Amino acid sequence: MKEPLTLPEFPRDEVRAAIARGIQQADELGEAVILKRKDKRKHLIYVASAVAVFSMTIGTAYVSPTFADTLSKLPIIGSVFKESGLPGLKIASEQGLTKAVGETQTINGISVTVDEVLYDESHITAGITIESDRELSQYYFGAGMNFTINGAHPNVSTGSYSENILSPSARTGISTLDVKLVEDMPDTFELGLLLEGENGEKWTFSTPIQKITEIVQIPVNHQQQIDGIQLHVSNISVSPSGISLDYEATVKGTIDHPPATIEFMLTDGQGREIASHSGGGKAQFDDGIWKLSSTKSFDPAEKNIEKLIITPYLAIPSAGEGIRVDTNNKKTNIPYKPSAYQGVEFQPFSVNIYLHQK
Repeated sequence: MKEPLTLPEFPRDEVRAAIARGIQQADELGEAVILKRKDKRKHLIYVASAVAVFSMTIGTAYVSPTFADTLSKLPIIGSVFKESGLPGLKIASEQGLTKAVGETQTINGISVTVDEVLYDESHITAGITIESDRELSQYYFGAGMNFTINGAHPNVSTGSYSENILSPSARTGISTLDVKLVEDMPDTFELGLLLEGENGEKWTFSTPIQKITEIVQIPVNHQQQIDGIQLHVSNISVSPSGISLDYEATVKGTIDHPPATIEFMLTDGQGREIASHSGGGKAQFDDGIWKLSSTKSFDPAEKNIEKLIITPYLAIPSAGEGIRVDTNNKKTNIPYKPSAYQGVEFQPFSVNIYLHQK
């Protein structure tokens, strides 16, 4: 059995300077990994997105070729977000809105480092680096990190996890928690992070975190009704890390026929589409009516735009199934039925907005 990987003694500041000088962006993209996780405590859905792979080269006489090769695959502290390929995380990191952590724990020869964290209007996001003294399986870390708030698990938890496989023994990861679904979410608290390995390892971290203040709230209060669907877009939040849109809707239906998901396309006044990301949501059934609510997330918009064009649409699955949980926690599978709202088309609407980013 190999001993846990340890780093040789060397002048840390000089090596980090050499690493920083040697950073270069690779052109290829990492593979997307889609993971789903469900347990008795909560239901989590993790959707990954492809992010850019990057590498580093160093030139120094202080490290062996083997050690230099390992370092070449790992980012320096504070660069996971910048090199993620996600504009919101890159901008937040460059503007100093993230918190650099840099704490490392090594268990069973696997070193996990929490690189930096971000708490904005919609999400808590944690970037990590992973280095092992042996090859790791593709899904070694399952659905990614679990989050706690002042030591307690959130009452509702959805989010995402994606990885960049840099080598068989090195990778980076990004975990998110959708905070809009969490009740009584504080602006400042002690964030707990737990990552589990497939052999029972548990890496546990804790760090204070505070919501960024660079958030502009824009009341929208737009409503439209079509074919029995009542849609209300209440608010848009704009920050350097992205745009979030809050909506509620009521849809007529039956308990065994959940409605399709309402999604949104955003474009600016120049016709440029703003990329969207996954977002958590709630669906409750009461007396023949489904009540939906969700926060949708988008990339940051270009600087100084004056208008957003918002186009709602139905995302109708072609197959699948649901799970109904009653008050006694009894679960019943709900078979898929084609949506009754195939032909519904919402009307686009605009929101006057002025974004000022430093």
